[in-house]
Amino acid sequence: MARIGWGGAAALCAGLVLTSCGAQANIAGDAPVTRQLTFVSLNPCVDAILVEIADPDQILALSHYSQDPASSSLDPGVAARFAYTGGTAEEVLAEKPDMVLASSFIAPSLRNALTGLGLRVETFDSPRSIAESIDQIKRLGTLTGNTAAAERLAVRINAIASKQRPKREITAMLWQSGQIVPGEGTLISELLRRNGFSSHSAKMGLAQADFASLETILANPPEVLLVAGDSAGQTHPLLDGLKRTRVETFDPRLLYCGGPSVIAADARIAAIRKNVL
Repeated sequence: MARIGWGGAAALCAGLVLTSCGAQANIAGDAPVTRQLTFVSLNPCVDAILVEIADPDQILALSHYSQDPASSSLDPGVAARFAYTGGTAEEVLAEKPDMVLASSFIAPSLRNALTGLGLRVETFDSPRSIAESIDQIKRLGTLTGNTAAAERLAVRINAIASKQRPKREITAMLWQSGQIVPGEGTLISELLRRNGFSSHSAKMGLAQADFASLETILANPPEVLLVAGDSAGQTHPLLDGLKRTRVETFDPRLLYCGGPSVIAADARIAAIRKNVL
């Protein structure tokens, strides 16, 4: 069956039931990729993987988050090479993609609008482990038809899981923006463990997103404090008085995504670990 062009599909949508139009414009979920599909990403974590493994011509637009150097895990120079949308249905439809890559938290109204007009929408969670990050990369490789490039990236990340851990554990606390701590079941916590750090916050009974005050840390400091925020407590001069604690800054942009961010985050953690042997 010939593929209906975008203009023809839009005309049909105006006069026919949307579900009928969507069935003609949709791409089968499990069909093998026989040509290079095009994509609009609404997910900043997917952005970073997409630019790593897909051909540039496949990427019609990235998320607007990747245009903000303060929050994007993408290099600003790389992000600037691509168009972006504000995440509205109108902007996405104007790009005429084959597929939309979004967060699992995409607004139901937006998803319904996109799928109702025949667009395939694939959603992605934030990976909670190296294994989940690798699965996400391979899934994107399959969706984009770039399995070889995805496999090369997955191999680089899998090497992190295979490296030998330091023999001596060092207590560390990651102090995120808002003075909260990560839980044990997070990707960043796995990277810390693989580099020979044990969770000081867990030993204190703190769980994911629990608040750690400056007073709490001063009273019971870890051997290493990784500061990934800039609140008054996290920049307080009293931290300089922790003689037995090494205080290091940590880029918050490395905390939440998988893909290439895992490599950068692990390199930073490994460098800190090397300084406290």
